[in-house]
Amino acid sequence: MNASLPEERGDDLQAQFDAITEGLRADVRRLRLEVARFGRGYQSQAETSGVDQAPGIARAFRRYGQLKMAVDHIASSTAFLTGAGDQPAGDARLDGNMDVAHRVLDSLEAERERLYRDVHDGPAQVLANAMFEVEYLERVADRVPGDLPATLRPELAELKARLRSSLESVRAMIYDLRPPMLAELGLAAAMRDYATEFQGRHGTALECDVDDAATGLAPVQELAVYRVMQEALQNVHKHARAIAVRLGWGRTDDGWSLSCADDGVGFDPLRAGRRRSSVGLIAMRERAELIGGSLYVLSSPGQGTNIRLELPVPREAD
Repeated sequence: MNASLPEERGDDLQAQFDAITEGLRADVRRLRLEVARFGRGYQSQAETSGVDQAPGIARAFRRYGQLKMAVDHIASSTAFLTGAGDQPAGDARLDGNMDVAHRVLDSLEAERERLYRDVHDGPAQVLANAMFEVEYLERVADRVPGDLPATLRPELAELKARLRSSLESVRAMIYDLRPPMLAELGLAAAMRDYATEFQGRHGTALECDVDDAATGLAPVQELAVYRVMQEALQNVHKHARAIAVRLGWGRTDDGWSLSCADDGVGFDPLRAGRRRSSVGLIAMRERAELIGGSLYVLSSPGQGTNIRLELPVPREAD
């Protein structure tokens, strides 16, 4: 009786193990169905949504990828336990949904184009006209007898300086909204052009090391890389208080890599990621994921920041 007990316990443990793994496989099948339902819902919404809904669609795409990745991890673990079962479906970001991702990116660029026109035809023109009015008042004041011109001249000069500063800021915004023609310049040349303009605008020392080789990327991917570079440099200007920045773009063993490293004040990426105000980091990460890449933020207080975009390129693209 006692001699058979270990075997009975072994059979019981095996039965428990089989039940657990079978439950895991059932859960994987159920989760895959639910995630597929989520994916169909977001694809349907993406195909019928307007430009104003593009940020929400981009967020849904990112969440869809995260859900599929989580299910794939569970499936991989189950297959490891049993030597069979569900196999991962591949990279959740590159499994046939890139066409939807490209439409989302196109919608974002259409929104930028609309803002470009609105700002160019609105605030920029208003500020330029206001400067002409101030210059006209200066000429009129010079013809007024007495001490009034001496009183007005400093006030008008200060007002004109403020208007000029505001107009320069608006023109910089317009420049950021509409990038150069990447198809004509190429991504590397467009990066250099923006880096030169950024350095002249803000006075920050910027070292630019970019690879001129053909990328093999789709135009929408190159535009997304350019936008990530733009946002990274804007974050340097707004938050880093950096003296020097190094911008890099080059080939890696697996694809292409973009980096933007500064010697500024740095920050805690975990805390920043939990703040809703971290719009720049969220936008960069979403753009990276929409084109099949990954964004990494390396930083700590007082140690500067390095933003890296890793973009794998399929071997057939090579």
